[in-house]
Amino acid sequence: MRAVWFEGREAKMIDQRRLPYDIVVAGFRDHNEVAEAIRNMTTRGAPSIGAAAAYGMCLAALNKKDIDDAARTIKAARPTANDLFYAVDKMLTELKKGTDPIKAADGYAQDIVDKCTAIGKYGAALINDNDIIMTHCNAGALATVDVGTALAPIRKAWADGKKIFVYASETRPRLQGMQLTAWELSQERIPHAIIPDGASGHFMKKGVNMIITGADRIVANGDFANKIGTYEKAVIAKELKIPFYVAAPVSTFDLRTTNGDNIEIEERSEDEVTMINGMRIAPVGSKALNPSFDVTPSKYVTGFITEKGILRPSEIHRMGTK
Repeated sequence: MRAVWFEGREAKMIDQRRLPYDIVVAGFRDHNEVAEAIRNMTTRGAPSIGAAAAYGMCLAALNKKDIDDAARTIKAARPTANDLFYAVDKMLTELKKGTDPIKAADGYAQDIVDKCTAIGKYGAALINDNDIIMTHCNAGALATVDVGTALAPIRKAWADGKKIFVYASETRPRLQGMQLTAWELSQERIPHAIIPDGASGHFMKKGVNMIITGADRIVANGDFANKIGTYEKAVIAKELKIPFYVAAPVSTFDLRTTNGDNIEIEERSEDEVTMINGMRIAPVGSKALNPSFDVTPSKYVTGFITEKGILRPSEIHRMGTK
């Protein structure tokens, strides 16, 4: 089962808000519903968001809606992940050429899976037997339609017979590392442990061989946005001389934006911080700030693991704009 797909004139998605307790599939017949599913994080992870957006555009075309208006609606769902905008623009081009909507959207989703498979192959070559790897948030199959970005090299190395161990930081406030990454690693029987976000430096100092994260947007100079908490991991990794890799396909690269200062950071509801399961855990009257992402400067990146191989920040122009 993929994280996002099309079936019976519906965009289907695993409702990631229900994991790891229940596997629930949600279906959507209208592009406005898809936009809301992206906004409320029924589906999440930049490449899966892109695939959902492609299927939203597909539905708009099938339902004879104005595709330019649908594009604006879907793009407004979330501001940071480049895949959302990349997918909508790609679908607009295909639909205006007369390409069959389902064929175009299915092709987009399959292209992501193919690129993630290549990312796994290139990234696994960096992993040695008995390596300890740290990751942050969820960049596995759930976040990328199938296979994964950050988890793709880990999966491939494990399948190749390498003994590895993974630290998955919990990723507050929505706990994607604990509830999604750990769930995926459990499904594959890959040895791992969930750690508090604040314990990352502690475990890096004790011994970590590399860090691999995903990304939501990578700009022209190699700065990148990823889930909040990534930046401090990169800084500590640099201090401790631990290689820090970012795994992402071409759809995540935004070469029109010059540097990370120009990335719009999504601010989500303070309720995600102050509430758990409908119960307030913060003192009444205390406000909360909830940036969904942070920006890590390129100087902290050892390399980008892409479908074109391992690229240094100075080489990302090779990703092109296709």
